[in-house]
Amino acid sequence: MENILITGAFGQVGTDLILALKENKPGATIVASDIRIPEKPKPGIQQVVLDVRDQEELRKTISRYNITKIYHLASILSASAEKDPFLAYDININATFGLLKTAYKEHVRSVIIPSSIAVYGPGISRDMVGSGVPTVPQTMYGISKVTGELLGNYFSMKFGLDVRGVRFPGLISYETVPTAGTTDYAVEMFIKAVEGKPYSCYLRPDTFLPMMYMPDAMTSLLMLSDADSGRLKNRMSYNVAAYSFSPEQLAAAIKRHIPGFEVSYNADERQNIADGWPRSLDSSEAMRDWGFSPQYTFDAMVSDMISNLQAIKGRRQNAV
Repeated sequence: MENILITGAFGQVGTDLILALKENKPGATIVASDIRIPEKPKPGIQQVVLDVRDQEELRKTISRYNITKIYHLASILSASAEKDPFLAYDININATFGLLKTAYKEHVRSVIIPSSIAVYGPGISRDMVGSGVPTVPQTMYGISKVTGELLGNYFSMKFGLDVRGVRFPGLISYETVPTAGTTDYAVEMFIKAVEGKPYSCYLRPDTFLPMMYMPDAMTSLLMLSDADSGRLKNRMSYNVAAYSFSPEQLAAAIKRHIPGFEVSYNADERQNIADGWPRSLDSSEAMRDWGFSPQYTFDAMVSDMISNLQAIKGRRQNAV
């Protein structure tokens, strides 16, 4: 029986991961930790207030629940990390090292640490970028993600701790409002469209970035987590993505469902971050080693996002 700890559990990825684990691991104990937790307890899980930098509280949590697997999601995302790089270093790097050390000492069987396309940087060929392309990030978020990958490989080789990771593209989800990621414009655009409001995009209309719908992202995490260790040729840096699109392409697709939707463009400092990232990813290693295959096409994602956001809006209106 698995006893699973999620750090940063109530952010965008964690919220969806809780749902995916409850559906796919019905016998598992799920411990959802974050620096702040919802006032209303979520059914079927244990909720724990935990600052991931506090190694003693982390150790106590692992011991109390006999944790066998950790999904380490606690992180300061790209735009926020540039605003406070010192905090980002502390949480994204120092806390990750502390978590790996504690997991090893407490005999946790495996740790899953998502990485990001932020590990890449200027000067690369930006199309169909593979995991072997040099990682030369120029943002604190990217630097911290590269460091997390290297630490995961080190703890695997040095101590035999089973650490695995994927490099996520931009992730799109209706479950949680995004929090200062460079690719979050996509979710914001959907939300404004369903609300009947115009949207001002902080990226240029022709900025192509790799993306993935959250259900496919959760499937990739669970597949990697369950994969036979002997098949993993690349432990920490599996690229996964479904498609690439630009803000103007997404706006056009949304307008096919909501014709009156209006979008303007006013690029800010996040454009500089996006300009150093890949336009598309090569996911062939994940396909080869553990069968990764996204299920949602771009059009299917757009339709499903709008449908779910409209349903959420309707429930909120009925509750008033």
